Amino acid sequence: MNFFPIATSIVDFLQESVGLTNGLAMALAALIHGSLLVGIFMGTPVVWIWGERKIAGRIQDRLGPTRVGGRFGWLQSVADGIKLIQKEDLVPPAADSMLYRMAPYMVCVAAFGTMMVLPFGETWVAVASDIGLYVLVAILSLEVIGIILAGYSSGSKWSLFGGMREAAQMVSYEIPLSLCAIIPITVAGSLNLVEITQLQSGWANNWLIFHDPFVLITFFVYFTVATASCKRAPFDLAEAESELVGGFHTEYSGMRWSFFFMGEYAAMFVVCAVASILFLGGWNSGIAPLDTALLEMRALSADGSFQPMSYLSNAIGMGILISKSWVLVFVQVWVRWTLPRLRIDQVMITCLKYLIPMSCFLFLGTILWPLLMYKMSDGGRTSFWAPKADRWAKPAVLVPVEDAETSQLILPNSTPVDTGELADVDRKVAGGTR
Repeated sequence: MNFFPIATSIVDFLQESVGLTNGLAMALAALIHGSLLVGIFMGTPVVWIWGERKIAGRIQDRLGPTRVGGRFGWLQSVADGIKLIQKEDLVPPAADSMLYRMAPYMVCVAAFGTMMVLPFGETWVAVASDIGLYVLVAILSLEVIGIILAGYSSGSKWSLFGGMREAAQMVSYEIPLSLCAIIPITVAGSLNLVEITQLQSGWANNWLIFHDPFVLITFFVYFTVATASCKRAPFDLAEAESELVGGFHTEYSGMRWSFFFMGEYAAMFVVCAVASILFLGGWNSGIAPLDTALLEMRALSADGSFQPMSYLSNAIGMGILISKSWVLVFVQVWVRWTLPRLRIDQVMITCLKYLIPMSCFLFLGTILWPLLMYKMSDGGRTSFWAPKADRWAKPAVLVPVEDAETSQLILPNSTPVDTGELADVDRKVAGGTR
């Protein structure tokens, strides 16, 4: 299996068409590869930092950014970045300098690492792994290490309390998150995100969210759990209470402070992209003729050659996937500015008392659903919906029917009695034989 489909095709194209050596072609392909992922990783926070301000403004009946970058304030995120770069990078005297500086980078690396196995198209994936979803969830869970280090190394009890609370929340919600991710995997029978998306091609009713009622409910449970794992309201308890100030990032300033939010927005996009792939068809549009045409365009480069139409097909699929993911990110932002925050005990009770049992029940229901459908179909000997016999009902009266050939009376579900056998029975009865 080709684990690096984009890099391999780019290397072949640079060697054959441009005439570069193998080493130079691989270096340039790696640079292109990394630039694309970094662009997506940094572009998503830039868009949604601005988008969250505009959405919050509309919900709160105000305008939001309007001055920077024109009428709609398009450059507000860029202006924020320039402002944060100019701020002084402070390290508290009581802080552990090395861990303090390293924590924001760990958060960003964890969010960025997930994009290596996240497929943006059928062949547009950095590392095409057969256990891609497992690797993605494992890398994303490393973010909690950066959160703990940030709170511990700051040298402040408020940051430490905020870091421990946030770590407890993230670790707890990873359990129902993994259970909800297993359910569509069980239906599809694969951990490969590309194969799961390919199974959902065609019309929208082929998407896994419409497979059965249990998967439909699982989508909403997954979205709730994913929102909590990203530390989004109403689950952003680290910043909710006055004694915590700003939570684990209280002592941070400047660009290091912004790295936490860059990782948060990137993680929001990743979990929403995973939801789109597992439940909403991924890069499939849900329109069968369009998906068939895009599939034929992608097949032009099945031999590994560079085909512009194949790249155009993958670009369209990538746009579809990003659009679905951004719609879900919009819902997360909408929820933040609509619902009030929860307390720490409410957050933990919601996870341990409700979401984990619900995830287990949905997983069990998904396992039993095929058996239920088999029993209800012609493949089963009996149907669960067949009416049971009434024990108090009167027995049915069998009416004899006359055979046209022998003129004998025959009870239903019986065979005609031979005349010779009947004479033998008469003789035995007459002789006293029973």
